[in-house]
Amino acid sequence: MGAVVAVVNKEGGNAAETAISMLKTLKHRSTGTYGIASATRVNIEKSVELLKKQNINSPVAIGYAFSKTLPQDKTQPIKLDGATLAFEGRLYPANPQLSDAEFAAEKLKQNHEKAAKTLIEKFEGDFAFAVAEPNKLIAGRDPLGVCPLYYGENKTSLALASERKALWNIGIKETGSFPPGDLVVADEQGFEFKPVRRLVKGNIKRISMQDATVRLQTLLQRSIRERVLGLKDIAVAFSGGLDSSLIAFLTKQTGVNVHLVFVSLADQPEIEYARKAADALKLRVHVKLYDERDVEKVLPKVLWLIEEGAPVKASIGVPFYWAAENAAKIGLKVMLAGQGADELFAGYKRYLSGCSPQGRERLRETIFEDIVKMHETNFERDSKICSFHNIELRLPFATYQIAKFAISLPLELKIESANDTLRKLVLRRMAENIGLPKFIAAKPKKAIQYATGVSKTLKKLAKGKGLFMREYVKKVFKNTFLNGDEKTW
Repeated sequence: MGAVVAVVNKEGGNAAETAISMLKTLKHRSTGTYGIASATRVNIEKSVELLKKQNINSPVAIGYAFSKTLPQDKTQPIKLDGATLAFEGRLYPANPQLSDAEFAAEKLKQNHEKAAKTLIEKFEGDFAFAVAEPNKLIAGRDPLGVCPLYYGENKTSLALASERKALWNIGIKETGSFPPGDLVVADEQGFEFKPVRRLVKGNIKRISMQDATVRLQTLLQRSIRERVLGLKDIAVAFSGGLDSSLIAFLTKQTGVNVHLVFVSLADQPEIEYARKAADALKLRVHVKLYDERDVEKVLPKVLWLIEEGAPVKASIGVPFYWAAENAAKIGLKVMLAGQGADELFAGYKRYLSGCSPQGRERLRETIFEDIVKMHETNFERDSKICSFHNIELRLPFATYQIAKFAISLPLELKIESANDTLRKLVLRRMAENIGLPKFIAAKPKKAIQYATGVSKTLKKLAKGKGLFMREYVKKVFKNTFLNGDEKTW
């Protein structure tokens, strides 16, 4: 695993120099090697400084910061016929003979643009890739956007990167999240985005609760099996709530050793509940507790990683950072989490206000809009945090098939009424059907930023400085990036 960068020089100049500068910005990752490539040449070195000595000169260049997560992972970029490839992510189910990058390279070896379209259209996975041809760049992203990818341009360059800071480093201040399920062709004329496999609203399908739970069970079990295939041990970011408990319960059934990772500030009521849930699941839980000083210390680092001064994202990012950090300390490489379930199955309390007969159509629109924006609200944040710890994040709910199914469900299978304090009805019913303890399946949702006490602590820290929480987080974010790099930690 690692990070992708890609550049087209709009004036025909040397894009490789720019790509190397971008790679330098990604040194905070647990990088083993750095690679740079034109359409015909690949160089891989142990440092960015050594790459600079290779003198690659090309108007189109791609780069890769490689970090070995699994034994089969290979250094990149990879040569194709008349082109090169940088591939970040996973394809499911895994190919036992090849790494994911090598498998993608086989599929993209010839007819690169057509093959890239097929890769996005036909293959399941969490991925982002870039192909360098002599005079153009071809790139794509998985349909839900689980794997981060950003784009932007300045006067001389069009560029893509797995992190915004790589684009900021070359003077691209206005960046966009690469549209999930799209293919882009970029040359000196600009970006041309081509939708390939986007989520669409579609028609609501009439289906009984019984049939819906059976179908959802099949889809989720398949997703988990594919994401744990070949692993002996795996972490689960655990809260004791429905989503993480369900993932842990089903993962245990695959025969993989499940390690529950629970983090929180001390003296929170959810701590004992999480222990009780872990006992009921008959799984070991690794509990790590923190205090106010830990929140204050880690906040600049979290904001550097998530690349936003957003208070809600910060209050979620802090405990997620701790979860990834502790998974790494245990010696694990892959962590499962329940992100996506609340959008897909209407878990948020704010959805209740649209449950009147007059508001139901607008509520469907709101839920759909939240689903197609999951990559920006959740996935990118958490993937970048995990990558810093050399932990690979895998999200069993975040598959194209599950999302497509969830979008098609009648609203009444998700929310019973405007008084439904639990919501996610079909998911809870499925959990009960497969034997998840009822006290877990019926547990009301409590968002991680509140359950861990992080949001309350950030408000307290802000108040101590005479600021509102939003002002405090933005100030820390600004100060972190004004200092230029992670030395502020």
